[in-house]
Amino acid sequence: MRVVITGGAGFIGSHLCDRYINENHEVLCLDNFITGSKTNITQLMQNPKFTLIECDISDGLPVDGPVDRILHMASPASPIGYLSNPLLTLRAGSLGTFHALDLARKHDARILLASTSEIYGDPKVHPQTEDYWGNVNPIGLRSVYDEAKRFSESVVMCYHRQYGVQTRIVRIFNTYGPRMQANDGRALPTFLSQALAGEPLTVFGDGKQTRSFCFVSDLVEGLCRLLESSFTEPVNLGNPDEITVIELAREICDLVDQASDIRFETLPQDDPQLRRPDISRAQDILDWNPTVTRQEGIARTLDHFRQVLQHTPSSL
Repeated sequence: MRVVITGGAGFIGSHLCDRYINENHEVLCLDNFITGSKTNITQLMQNPKFTLIECDISDGLPVDGPVDRILHMASPASPIGYLSNPLLTLRAGSLGTFHALDLARKHDARILLASTSEIYGDPKVHPQTEDYWGNVNPIGLRSVYDEAKRFSESVVMCYHRQYGVQTRIVRIFNTYGPRMQANDGRALPTFLSQALAGEPLTVFGDGKQTRSFCFVSDLVEGLCRLLESSFTEPVNLGNPDEITVIELAREICDLVDQASDIRFETLPQDDPQLRRPDISRAQDILDWNPTVTRQEGIARTLDHFRQVLQHTPSSL
């Protein structure tokens, strides 16, 4: 197959590039490197089946030749990423999605949209099921990401209904693993980098808010299964093993073997209090379950962070 991956130099996108190259497919990686990194795809650059196209997908997808699959991953996804680039985030979710869908329609290709658990906002239903419409602030600071993804889902469904495009939608919950940016503002990589540096761990609010963390290899497996399925409505992918933020901070201190202090700061606007996926749909339709425990996944991520810190301290 010939596979197009927008945002292919990003955290999740680069792991997808690895997966499809390892399966001997041809991969076209599109990225503008606003939040992606060339170091994430260095191992692929000499592979004849891998092509890097540096571009802004909101201006179009400059892809020649046949296309079989499209994974539309492009968007800043961390708070620091989308709050620093609010209009670019909205453009990627709107214009970028139109361009990706037009490419799929032109080539009769199957396309997967990477949506997010953030479309549920600060949920009043727990755990979150796909039929929950969410509790969102459409004009808050976080809305540039949340609303971009909600709009993307709407456009995808319109192309499916009006043009018969083969579309898939995944709602990705908190995902972690090697190649995460340590300074992206999310709890787990922030805690890891702070603990390794011997700094106090920053917890926002009282730390009682919950998150559910899925290791990146489990997510990639779910994405590939969903893309090859026939299901066209949204599917949650995440690990339902829920933990409070304060518990996570203490767990990481124990893993790093570092007696770091915890510094509490004001909770950002619209920060969700609860986050846990109901993955019944993925279990039933995809026969998918996460297999990597949080302890194992954090240990593997920690090894990666240590290696990066050892070779290039400034990158952490």
